Amino acid sequence: MSSTATRTELSVLKTLWQGERMSAREIHDALSAETGWSYSTTRTIITRMEEKGLLSRAEVHGVAVYTPALSRVTVLGAMARELARDVFDIKGALPASMFADSPHVTSDELAELDAILNAEETANKKEDGK
Repeated sequence: MSSTATRTELSVLKTLWQGERMSAREIHDALSAETGWSYSTTRTIITRMEEKGLLSRAEVHGVAVYTPALSRVTVLGAMARELARDVFDIKGALPASMFADSPHVTSDELAELDAILNAEETANKKEDGK
């Protein structure tokens, strides 16, 4: 399962993170003005996201509905970590405090984000006995 998402996938996740499970049609209707996607494009994106483990699918009264498989914090942490490590080659601890002013991240989520961002460093310290 990949916890990083593309910009396209983030559009879908942001819609679903608002708290309601949605059918593909509902997702499409919520995003079509912003994205300009055709319904078949929306379906393709949803299918790929389900395959990547970003979405969970359930059947409700014979209709497939989707929810995010990962929390906003998990996805944000993975993306921030990937950017810092793979693009900027930053080594060592990463500051979760850079997200402190975000209206989308609570103080509890900030602590969770810090753990996600610095999981590898914490594990390495434990292995080294520090």
